[in-house]
Amino acid sequence: MASPKFSFCFLVLFVSSYGITCCLGDIWHPKEHAALFVFGDSLFDVGNNNYINTTADNQANYSPYGETFFNYPSGRFSDGRVIPDLIADYAKLPLSPPYLFPGYQRYLDGVNFASAGAGALVETHQGLVIDLKTQLSYFKKVSKILSQELGDAETTTLLAKAVYLINIGSNDYLVSLTENSSVFTAEKYVDMVVGNLTTVIKGIHKTGGRKFGVLNQSALGCIPLVKALLNGSKGSCVEEASALAKLHNGVLSVELEKLKKQLEGFKYSYVDFFNLSFDLMNNPSKYGLKEGGMACCGSGPYRRYYSCGGKRAVKDYELCENPSDYVFFDSIHPTERFNQIISQLMWSGNQSIAGPYNLKTLFEE
Repeated sequence: MASPKFSFCFLVLFVSSYGITCCLGDIWHPKEHAALFVFGDSLFDVGNNNYINTTADNQANYSPYGETFFNYPSGRFSDGRVIPDLIADYAKLPLSPPYLFPGYQRYLDGVNFASAGAGALVETHQGLVIDLKTQLSYFKKVSKILSQELGDAETTTLLAKAVYLINIGSNDYLVSLTENSSVFTAEKYVDMVVGNLTTVIKGIHKTGGRKFGVLNQSALGCIPLVKALLNGSKGSCVEEASALAKLHNGVLSVELEKLKKQLEGFKYSYVDFFNLSFDLMNNPSKYGLKEGGMACCGSGPYRRYYSCGGKRAVKDYELCENPSDYVFFDSIHPTERFNQIISQLMWSGNQSIAGPYNLKTLFEE
């Protein structure tokens, strides 16, 4: 067994595009430690796409992204922090770094594999993103590095105590809806997406993971860009898109319950992102927000066009004065304020919001 390389007083000062992490301590005790490993798409990406060959649509490494919290573009698709950042804060962890950050291999607190544009299906934006299957392969590499550093026994403890946060699927469905490329029925397509997701969950479990936080699909039909693409000038939500999200959510809920019975020690938090996001979009004042349908940054009616930053196909864009008044920062992605509201409910919400466990319970068990 390899001797732990962290069993001494150490100081690590890590400065990167996602901020500064300072760790000061003596012996590291995995039994007192719950790491956070993150998988997903642009709602969770903290800068991995800064380091791959992709398009401007899949990157947020330019202004005005990051303007309110980081004061510079960090690669996050928001004016500030994204949900994994805020969950890490609740769990008293440093911000999870992007896995692809050059030369960074300190994984005791976890790491973030999420990639903007990624789907559960390998074919979704293939060659331009880190798909979910590849994210799993990266996690397996991290597991091997941890075993080399800590030894097998402590790595097993770390991975079992860690929480695995996953959000995926919206890109698969948006591609299907906007490109009309799917030859499958809606039911078959959803089965494929959820099947790939559950296969990855099983892969994480086989590697040592036990505790999972999984978001269901948001109210896709109410996203400004989706309304622009599929409803034109109409302001109403696109029922076809929301129906697909609801179908996904029903199948995912059933499959997670099956995994609970099949996999040893499997615990999960199923987050009702659909109803939370729908309520925020349609009743923003209930949460102290002012605008649920118009984006803060973008162009066209309700700033529905995906032009924030002027790096994409449409170069002109408008920017609101106060993003914290808005649900959406650009025409797809939420503001930090939205992320704060969702994260707090994920962390300590009741079973109708996050069940059978909320994330606070998963981290503490």
